[in-house]
Amino acid sequence: MSCKENAIFNGSALVLSLLLLALVNEGEGCDMFTGRWVKDTSYPLYDPSTCPHLRREFACKRNGRPDLDYSTFRWQPHNCKLARFNGVEFLEKNKGKKIMFVGDSLSLNQWQSLICMLHSSVPNSPYNSTMQGNIRTFTFEEYGVELKLDRNVYLVDVVSEKIGRVLKLDSINDGKNWAEMDTLIFNTWHWWSRRGPSQPWDLIQIGSNITKDMDRMAAFEIALGTWGKWVDTVVDTKKTRVFFQGISPSHYNGASWGEPTAKSCFGQKEPLLGSSYPGGLPREVGVLKRSLEKISKPVTLLDITMLSLLRKDGHPSAYGLKGQNGYDCSHWCLSGVPDTWNEILYNYMI
Repeated sequence: MSCKENAIFNGSALVLSLLLLALVNEGEGCDMFTGRWVKDTSYPLYDPSTCPHLRREFACKRNGRPDLDYSTFRWQPHNCKLARFNGVEFLEKNKGKKIMFVGDSLSLNQWQSLICMLHSSVPNSPYNSTMQGNIRTFTFEEYGVELKLDRNVYLVDVVSEKIGRVLKLDSINDGKNWAEMDTLIFNTWHWWSRRGPSQPWDLIQIGSNITKDMDRMAAFEIALGTWGKWVDTVVDTKKTRVFFQGISPSHYNGASWGEPTAKSCFGQKEPLLGSSYPGGLPREVGVLKRSLEKISKPVTLLDITMLSLLRKDGHPSAYGLKGQNGYDCSHWCLSGVPDTWNEILYNYMI
């Protein structure tokens, strides 16, 4: 090969390599959910003590948690690197847009995280916070960006009737609050296994059939099917992008992460540093993925279960709402793991 031919070949190879690298970094072949946690002294992305909007149940540092290493880990996918969250760019790209989280307190956890991430980027930018019915709205007024939260733990309806509180697996009336959003991030799971006084319904209805109870995993799948039909029927995906938050795991049984003597997440100070979880994925993940495959319109799964399973150290435990009276191994400290969920969301949106 002549010098000229060699130069052309090397130049072409360089262009091809750059194109392939761009594809990976742009997400076209980047599995953002398979990887490991690495220590990074440039994290956390914000100091939670400077976020005036942080609720007590997530404010582990303010509540006296003495170890803070849990906030200094960065998620590293195997075959690419996530773009670091840039709050100003996020606000510029979403100028005039409405972004809504719909779900339970894990949606609240992620919504709060995103507010703190953005506030730390524009600390002097004017904002407004309102509550109307079940919907909270936090507006960055300079950019016209509205971050909304609709607390809806099942996505389908719970209706008070003469016979009691009825969980209607084939009915969604709350969808009228979702249809005009530019971005929707849905979530449901943690309330499906509740029983006793914390269960907010008395009967389950499907069509004209009313029953006292049923297999909860089956009920979960039916409800996801109803929600999927709502997406296919109502959502204009030319205007609205739809995400599903994924299943956020709890850590109450140390045997599931290879530490049988641990009865909760209390005292856990570092993540599992591998890429797999000894206890495997929970069953509900399979149900969710199967349900999403039946939806014809595009829905992006934020498949955060495995990366969150590895973070047995990231929960409030004794530094949450109930303190020593009830270890919280379901929600997440902020700053913390939900910041990574939002960093992945940012990589999809930007």
